[in-house]
Amino acid sequence: MSEQLNQADANDATAQASATDTAFEGGATNIETGADASASSSETLAANETVSTNDPWAATEAPVDPWASSETSSDADPWSTGASDDAAANPWGETPDSSVSWLSDAAPAEAPTSFDWLNPFSEALIPLDEWARFGLDWIASTFRVFFKMISVPIELTLGNFEAWLMQVPATIMIVILGLVAWQLAGKRLGLATLVSCIVLGAIGVWEQSMVTFALVLTSVFFCLFLGLPLGILLASSERASSVARPIMDAMQTTPAFVYLVPIVMMFGIGNVSGVIVTIIFALPPIVRLTILGIRQVPVELIEAGHAFGADRFQMLFKVQLPLAAPTIMAGVNQTLMLALSMVVIASMISVGGLGQMVLQGMGRFDMGMATVGGTGIVIMAILMDRITQAMGKADRAKHIPWYKTGPLGLVSSLFESKGNAKSKHAQNH
Repeated sequence: MSEQLNQADANDATAQASATDTAFEGGATNIETGADASASSSETLAANETVSTNDPWAATEAPVDPWASSETSSDADPWSTGASDDAAANPWGETPDSSVSWLSDAAPAEAPTSFDWLNPFSEALIPLDEWARFGLDWIASTFRVFFKMISVPIELTLGNFEAWLMQVPATIMIVILGLVAWQLAGKRLGLATLVSCIVLGAIGVWEQSMVTFALVLTSVFFCLFLGLPLGILLASSERASSVARPIMDAMQTTPAFVYLVPIVMMFGIGNVSGVIVTIIFALPPIVRLTILGIRQVPVELIEAGHAFGADRFQMLFKVQLPLAAPTIMAGVNQTLMLALSMVVIASMISVGGLGQMVLQGMGRFDMGMATVGGTGIVIMAILMDRITQAMGKADRAKHIPWYKTGPLGLVSSLFESKGNAKSKHAQNH
């Protein structure tokens, strides 16, 4: 009985093994059949230019989208617009190139238009702006060393004036300025100078006033250094004067703001550039009035000088310049006023002083600061105007040397009185 059961179990195991082998063979056959079918399907899809997927539930043919273009991409976003060159992909026009920024993209070139004789100046005919830009760039890059050489003496002179005015205590400086005004213009203007300096310190603009005073002194110094020799030269030559006259006309009539841009490009910003702008603006009056004063000297006096054997330099320094001194001092007065008027304008290129206070007050809408700075400028302008006018008055009737008047005359008279007393005492003994 047991042997029969064992024989039945063996037969069952043999049947199961043969079924398993049959299943494996069928699976391999199916796999081979599936591979053949897959290859056949791939060939069919390639022929139809469609994309096959490994999803068994996907349809063999993609549904047709009536709004899609004829060419699609396998990795395209179904919600994106696509970057197709076809006009149908964008019903509002061509698709812009994303690599070019619309902010930096130049405007499209306009179609050339014919010249309109009825409106000929609708566009610029002469590209003056391009010429000026190119010329200034070329000058600034080519002559940079030359401009640096020009700025060095101006910077040294301005630094010395500013250091001297700022380092001296205010009380001592007020006394010195009062004595100088007394010596140059008399006691009344000396006293007015003392009171005005005290007012400048009381309203809190003493340091700014000294900076402005240093700028004006430096500008006037270089105007005199350049203007007086140039005026003397032009007074002796009518041809040179006719050449220089239109240049000086342009220097005087050109608005002061126009000077700022080229000067900043050549010399940078700061007090030196402000001095150079002021020199250009204030130079013509001293040149013009020097020419006028020398040419107004009477011919009789010149002939008398030649008759007494005066040479050219003696005629200039002993006849022409002394007689032309009132007119030349009028030119100095005008140069001072123009230099002081440039203080506020030059503050736009970082020039310090009272002008910067006025500019800051206007920028901040602080009328108090602007009023204080403007008051300081007015006080300084009135003082300088009165002093230079007094210096220009010709007083030939008294024939008193300048060192015999003012505080110097007072000191010299004290020494003379002591000397006379000693001489009388010696004579008595």
